[in-house]
Parts: sequence; C-alpha cells; structure tokens
Amino acid sequence: MKKTLLIAALFVTATSVFAQKKTTTSATVTFDATTEKDALPKAENKTVVASLDTKTGAVAFEAPVKSFTFTNPMIQEHFNGDKWMNSNEFPAFTFKGKIADLKAVKFDKDGTYTSTVEGTLTVKGKEQKVSAPATFVVKGGKIASTSNFSIALADYGIAGAPIDGGKVAKEPKISVAADF
Repeated sequence: MKKTLLIAALFVTATSVFAQKKTTTSATVTFDATTEKDALPKAENKTVVASLDTKTGAVAFEAPVKSFTFTNPMIQEHFNGDKWMNSNEFPAFTFKGKIADLKAVKFDKDGTYTSTVEGTLTVKGKEQKVSAPATFVVKGGKIASTSNFSIALADYGIAGAPIDGGKVAKEPKISVAADF
C-alpha cells in the first residue's frame, strides 16, 4: 500500500513538473524583406523548434537557416550563401528570452493574453537584444503564441547590393508562431 501511494505521488509530481515546459517541433518563422521594387524576398520556415515554460516565462526557438523556403530558388541560394546568412557556418537562428509580464498571462485559463517577450536573437553568430509584443491564446489546455517584429540586417552583419539597391528591405519583418 505504501509503495503504491509513493509511486502515485511521484507520478503526480513528475506530471506537474513536466507540464510546465511545453515544446513543439512545428513552429513557424516567416521572413519578409519585400520592398516596392521586389516582392520575392519572402520566406517561411515550418521546421522551427520552440519551447515555453509556463512557470518561469522562459521562451526559446531555433530555426534552421536552410529550411527557409523562397518561391525563387535563386533568392534561396543567395540567402544561404556566404555573403548573406552563411548557413554552412551559422546553421540556425536562435532566440532565448522571457515573457516580461508573466502575471498578465493565465496559462491555466482559456483566453487571449498579450505581453512583451524580451531576449536575445542570434543571427549569423551575432547577438542582439529584442523586445517584441506577443499574443498567447489559451484554449482547452492548448497554447498558441504569435509575435511580430522587425530586425535591422546591418545589426547582424548582413549587407550587400540588393539591400543598398532597395530590392531587399533593410529591416525585414519577422513573424513567429507556435502551437504548444
């Protein structure tokens, strides 16, 4: 009897501890560097790994650079090349941060909540602080999160004639979405 109670108590404790951290392997990141001169520098990556710790507010994602897909194969080749993302040397974008106002998000209650996520985005080996609004939708124990922000390519050492010529936005829009 004591063994059964002990095993049951350990199971309940382990379940509640593991339920705090949620992960997904099918988050999405979009990269939109379109301009009036060129509508093609837009990509999507559906192979992003993301995590969310509902107790601490820790948020993270990792996006493999080679998994960003463009409609034009030539743009995809340039994107992964040495002058742009250099995906052979820097294979992933990463973000590690926290929900700034964790108390504003009720992960145990259905609803739509907004807060700011703050952390460090690493692109091409260069780290920059990022602060962006985020929306969390809780429904039936499931959590969907979205965030939209822009980055300055120059901050990550990304430059070149297409940017200078106005064919690629100097500050592309980034969107991140994950279902936990």
